Amino acid sequence: MNIAIDGPAGAGKSTIAKAAAKRLGYIYVDTGAMYRAIALYIIENEIDVENEDEVAEACSAIDIQIKYEDIQQVYLNGRNVSAEIRKEAVGNMASRAAAKKPVRDRLLSLQRSIAAENDVVMDGRDIGTFVLPEAEQKYYLTASVKTRAERRYRELVEKGETPDMAQIEADIEKRDYQDMHRDIAPLKQAEDAVYIDSSDMTIDEVVEKICGVSSAEEKK
Repeated sequence: MNIAIDGPAGAGKSTIAKAAAKRLGYIYVDTGAMYRAIALYIIENEIDVENEDEVAEACSAIDIQIKYEDIQQVYLNGRNVSAEIRKEAVGNMASRAAAKKPVRDRLLSLQRSIAAENDVVMDGRDIGTFVLPEAEQKYYLTASVKTRAERRYRELVEKGETPDMAQIEADIEKRDYQDMHRDIAPLKQAEDAVYIDSSDMTIDEVVEKICGVSSAEEKK
């Protein structure tokens, strides 16, 4: 059983997908974490993300493993990078890197093999449209830019940072544009996906909708 959840940055996909997977007893696959791991490698090794040859060479040197040690852990070339990949700069680089064919090719087979062998809830930008087009259930989760920026602001404050709200909103709008206009598998709602705007919904309400909705008449 495969459940695909797509949507823009900051829509709460990871939180919702993780909670839904736990309730259903499925494996949660955070594809964004995989892209972030590659982005971290690109940053640390000063790779020119616009140079496809450099990116392809970098991808050949990257080994990414997803392990489940109570919670999902992401390993980059044997190193646990689960905390480092959540930095804002890594997220921004991941959006750029995800548009590159060598990066997508490197991760596609890994993502599909996990889904073929397990009951999964997988979230990302193109799961229902490209990675798992035959997924039994698909959802497009979004929220207003303002709501997403406020959520990100609170997360950063809780980590002891002093974020700039205007900058966060600008970054989200920029990432939305990049994700929706990339040449390869751009972000969009799958035709058979359930649309969910979580701007005025709680986490529990969204999880309940995902775990309870399966009828075709609710899809639009």
